Amino acid sequence: MAKIILYSNGCPKCKVLKAKLEAKNIPFEENNNVQELISMNIKTLPILKVDENFLNFLTANEWVNAQPNYGHLKQGN
Repeated sequence: MAKIILYSNGCPKCKVLKAKLEAKNIPFEENNNVQELISMNIKTLPILKVDENFLNFLTANEWVNAQPNYGHLKQGN
């Protein structure tokens, strides 16, 4: 399973991407640390980091849409 981090500031697009991840039960961490985002030179949000790949909003949506529902992981089966 890929390590997924949602870099977000709670903007409308961030909320959409977070809701899509949650709807598919895709495990992810959310990072709202502004100083860390600045130090990483991230200037637009949301950004989804999948392993070592940084995806902008449009690419992240495509990636999430292509994923299966991970409901079985959420339930611990």
